[in-house]
Amino acid sequence: MRTLFIGDVHGCSAELDALLKACDWKPGDRVVLVGDLVAKGPDSAGVVRRAREHGFQAVKGNHDAHVLRWHGGHASKGKKLKPEHRQVLDTLTAADWAWMERLPSYLRLPDLNALAVHAGLVPGVPLTEQKEEFLFNLRSIATDGTPSKRLEAGAPWGSLWKGPELVIFGHDAMRGLQRHPFAVGLDSGCVYGGKLTAYVLPEGKFYSVPAARAYMSL
Repeated sequence: MRTLFIGDVHGCSAELDALLKACDWKPGDRVVLVGDLVAKGPDSAGVVRRAREHGFQAVKGNHDAHVLRWHGGHASKGKKLKPEHRQVLDTLTAADWAWMERLPSYLRLPDLNALAVHAGLVPGVPLTEQKEEFLFNLRSIATDGTPSKRLEAGAPWGSLWKGPELVIFGHDAMRGLQRHPFAVGLDSGCVYGGKLTAYVLPEGKFYSVPAARAYMSL
């Protein structure tokens, strides 16, 4: 069975369709979306419905978690809802929300010795002790080992991940496609006018399609 890991879609449903075609996706293939299915792009509802209807698997990203908090009435006090998040709240159905709420923070795939997560894992920390804020937002590890959400704070976390599981993630559009010995980063900035990228196992091949246009500035 082929497994297609797909980077941050961010509501870019047309590009998702194009990427599935480029990968020669068939109904028997397993598809794993690495989070941030929604927000910023033009058709968040379309992305969620495609995932639901085709039985795709997915992990929750920081934007997915954000809109779920608003939908559930748990947004932080004083926070204003951005237009790109309002569009998600206005277009998803009850069935869409129910599907989103069931998304895990990470997904293990023992048959591939792989794990999907949106942003990353802190090296040296057991999986059960990983903090959700870093599962959703991690980018870098400082020289003293401190994890950070900031790009400039240190080395890409994936470069320090020693396995044994291969971790496939998204989130870091600024660094773009990342290939480390035990970690693969797939956010190639589709919603910002870049590309939507898939990594397919067991063949170990990357597929990308260009964005139709830039929907937001990076």
